[in-house]
Amino acid sequence: MTRRIRILDTTLRDGEQSPGINLNVREKLEIAEQLARLEVDVIEAGFPVSSPGDFEAVKGIAKNVKGPVICALARADRNDIDWAWESIMFSERPRIHTFISTSELHMKHQLKKTPNQVLEMARDAVAYARKYVENVEFSCMDATRSDPEYLYKICQAAIKAGASVINIPDTVGYALPVEFAELLKNIKEHVDMGDATLSVHCHNDLGLAVANSIAALGAGVDQVECAINGLGERAGNCSLEEVVMVINTRKASLQLATGINTKEIFQASRLVSMLTGYNVQPNKAVVGENAFAHESGIHQDGVLKDRTTYEIMKPQDIGLMEGELYLGKHSGRHALKTKLEEMGFYLDDKGLERAFIRFKELADKKKEVAIKDLEAIALDEIRTLEELFQLEYMQSSSGSGAIPIAAIRLSKEGKGYDATATGDGQVDAVCKAIAKASKIPAKLVSYTVSAITHGLDAMGDVTIKLQIEGHEVVGRGVSPDIIEASARAYVNAINRAIQKGILEKKRLKQKAHK
Repeated sequence: MTRRIRILDTTLRDGEQSPGINLNVREKLEIAEQLARLEVDVIEAGFPVSSPGDFEAVKGIAKNVKGPVICALARADRNDIDWAWESIMFSERPRIHTFISTSELHMKHQLKKTPNQVLEMARDAVAYARKYVENVEFSCMDATRSDPEYLYKICQAAIKAGASVINIPDTVGYALPVEFAELLKNIKEHVDMGDATLSVHCHNDLGLAVANSIAALGAGVDQVECAINGLGERAGNCSLEEVVMVINTRKASLQLATGINTKEIFQASRLVSMLTGYNVQPNKAVVGENAFAHESGIHQDGVLKDRTTYEIMKPQDIGLMEGELYLGKHSGRHALKTKLEEMGFYLDDKGLERAFIRFKELADKKKEVAIKDLEAIALDEIRTLEELFQLEYMQSSSGSGAIPIAAIRLSKEGKGYDATATGDGQVDAVCKAIAKASKIPAKLVSYTVSAITHGLDAMGDVTIKLQIEGHEVVGRGVSPDIIEASARAYVNAINRAIQKGILEKKRLKQKAHK
């Protein structure tokens, strides 16, 4: 008999904790809506007490996204739980997820609490959360390095206090699959689970997150916590697309199934990559650019004769289609709006107008406008942070023996900021001009450029990582002109620094010193 596995997606919580990622409310909502189309069972929308921005994002998702359970994270602390409830109270299916460390290492050095004190905190947190919602998840942080006997005890206490889900995280990615499976079997044997669901949350420090999650499912676990593209702390989390497609591809052997609409996987991967600025490595399983590519002559021959000779999944299974032509230069605003909405992008009037202007410019330069081009334009508008710096004008020049020079104009709240600068190249000159106009000094950490589609007329996709006041921020920009794409990425990065409050913290620190 096939067993149904629940999928909890933590892209918007644990995934966003990756260095340099700082999604705004609008971007988080876009991802949450795509996760709903993907039909995940639970969206862990954020950690509301961590910042006002995270609170507003979780609240917006709870109000607007229908279908999945909307979950908010909280430490085993009543204040955290109050914030979590305030953020998800409008959801039709709310869940509070509370956690505390259970390993001796964490209890002694981080919490500075005794095991009995931690047990009481866990029991109190679950009982307090149950006053707000029936659906309460409890996690034992660093479970795989915890004393098993203590783990059984605290899990049982949490269930008695009202927990409906018990989560066993491999917080530091330490476990081996055989060890992890044995631990979970022992928990099921020593803990009276009742109606509570047993869940796992695996990190990828040793590259074993998916393997550990699959091993856990073999041990009888019913929920897997994962993230799109495997995003997350350090080396990341269990990759949603990988664990889902393992279950889907090996369904007969595993006797497992999920409710995931796999045809939405590729779109989810692209959306998360474009909005976070974290590119997907070409050889990434399932969603990487090379996942369905065949270079070897022997492989190509086999695939041409029958794709199943070397492909265990169909590209169409994850929603991967060839670049279909959508619109031409004679298409109007309504046609663009309709096509974008068919793709799942809903822009406001300002965003649509900007997107239409950019589409027309692109259509004049390219003979064929592909789905990826439209997607890139839409995502670039979603990334645009209103009321912050906007790139209004940019011109650069260079040549053999000439010093590269750039002139730019930024606008913010109706006011213009002009600057010119020279540099080692046109990109360097443009970025220096933006730094001068915005008066935000930054150190370049990394710069990458790739093509959205194939051909010399392809749109350029630039990702820039900056260090501003000791904090890393990632910006991304697209344009048929690489220099303009670089400028857009740089502006996007400094806007994220402003949004994150990095510069405000500096201002307050300077004020305190005076």
